[in-house]
Amino acid sequence: MSEVQLTINGQKVVAQSGQTILEAAQAADIDIPTLCYHPALTAWGACRMCLVEVKGMRGLQTSCTCPVADGMEVQTESDAAVEVRKFVLELLFAERNHYCMFCQMSGDCELQDMAYRYGLDHFTYPRPYDKLPIDASRKYFIMDQNRCILCMRCVRACSEIAANHTLNVRERGSKSMIMADLNVPFGDSTCIECGSCLQVCPTGALIDARSAYGGREKDVTHTETTCMQCSIGCALDVVTRYNRLLRVDGVWDSEPSGGLLCVDGRFKPLYDNRKRVTAPMVRRDGKLVESGWDEALGAVAEQLKSGTSQGLAACATTNETLDAFTKLFSKVNGEAGLLEPVAPALGYGTAAKLSDILEADFVVVAGAQPLDYQRVVGYFIHRAGDNGAQIAVITDSQNKLSERADMTVSYADTDKVVKAAADAEKVVLVYSVGAKGKIEAAFRELGDNLSYLALSPGRNQKGATAEGLKPAEPNGAATQYFLMGEQAEDPALLEKLNGAFTVVQASYISPLVERADVVLPAPVWYERAGHVTNIEGDVKAVNQVLPMPEGVRDDAVVLAALIDLLQ
Repeated sequence: MSEVQLTINGQKVVAQSGQTILEAAQAADIDIPTLCYHPALTAWGACRMCLVEVKGMRGLQTSCTCPVADGMEVQTESDAAVEVRKFVLELLFAERNHYCMFCQMSGDCELQDMAYRYGLDHFTYPRPYDKLPIDASRKYFIMDQNRCILCMRCVRACSEIAANHTLNVRERGSKSMIMADLNVPFGDSTCIECGSCLQVCPTGALIDARSAYGGREKDVTHTETTCMQCSIGCALDVVTRYNRLLRVDGVWDSEPSGGLLCVDGRFKPLYDNRKRVTAPMVRRDGKLVESGWDEALGAVAEQLKSGTSQGLAACATTNETLDAFTKLFSKVNGEAGLLEPVAPALGYGTAAKLSDILEADFVVVAGAQPLDYQRVVGYFIHRAGDNGAQIAVITDSQNKLSERADMTVSYADTDKVVKAAADAEKVVLVYSVGAKGKIEAAFRELGDNLSYLALSPGRNQKGATAEGLKPAEPNGAATQYFLMGEQAEDPALLEKLNGAFTVVQASYISPLVERADVVLPAPVWYERAGHVTNIEGDVKAVNQVLPMPEGVRDDAVVLAALIDLLQ
């Protein structure tokens, strides 16, 4: 890219060819107001708030779509531009009910900010507002058509970021309304609850049900951390107030997902009502009772010294904890392993990043269900399809990606996919533990054109693998078991423990906890600090958002204390 020199408000600015006036101004810290523009979306140029005056050009130009040119002279606050902006704002406030005192976004609304900026202190075109519907059929967020300014950010986010295409517009002119699918309630639509539309909305039209009226931007605290609900490792902006979780947002331009989240990362953890383990417990006379840390750790250390041990970890924890876990079992007569399976290594091809899916012209999904788990990968595959890539699914069962795939075949017909992909320049193979043996060898002939993304169920599987942990089950030979981390409910696991002394380190009450002889409380995702290794092999920081309850200690600290007791 070549440099372009222009003047904005008398200030010399150096931009890059291909940039718009708005992008050049933002890079030079020159503010141009916007409403329909959002950095994560394609520029639309519809709201007219970003109009600027360009010397030599007829009329005002939308700065979000007008490319820079060498020698260009731009005025962002000329009388003509300001007059049009004020007129647009007056029409927006007249179109629907934007009476700010009743809106939960008052104080944090982009439309309101523009009104203050340009001195709107009364309704220029007062009118009786039609009562427009409020859709509260969705659990996590609400659509209030009365607050909508039809900027189409939500529609574009649904199509461009999540590639789900649920939202669109019905009717025309003053009767235009945002709709889900063919005008069905949100709760009955194909909405995947990723929340992208909610995060880009500039007004109170889309409302987070949990955080509504919970505090204005000046009142809340933002903490950036890494999502631990699956192995992708999306960046989170967790918003809190008074030691209370309010909401979770994505972080635009962050790796690996660019700000896209799923329902598991954005909403579900905030609605987790499972009963916490908040104090150590030991079994006395057949019943679990609360105890002090010294008693609980002493009981565990005594058992670890006395017989054969096996440690089994669910890797929904930090690298630091997994490191301490392996060190603990190197000190005793036992072994450590993983409760979750790991996707097999291909032995050829190059490891793909999530962004490689968007650049591929052929994507193969084998033995994986990304739209059920590691959902953001599934959304990226949808985006690749929107970009023109061919999508092939190899499965012997149902797969939601088949609905938008170009071909779905059984494992027996894998060769058909290999043949179809032979002419592609960039093939990405997305696979998981369900991929059968034939898959591992079938795509070798694609050579350098193939990259792969292995989806293992473990939330920090790469961190666990780096510590040398491999999948294992209760071996029957151990006299005591130490189970760490949040495990999926598995009745078979309880049976395999076979009455042996069992220690469980966990955050929530579960059948496994109720079966244990010693229970050690563990922090939940927003109380943890440390690092995880994401699906791309990058080490990501996990920052503590809220303090742990009194009586709970960090997993790694507890494991280190046990190591000291074994010295």
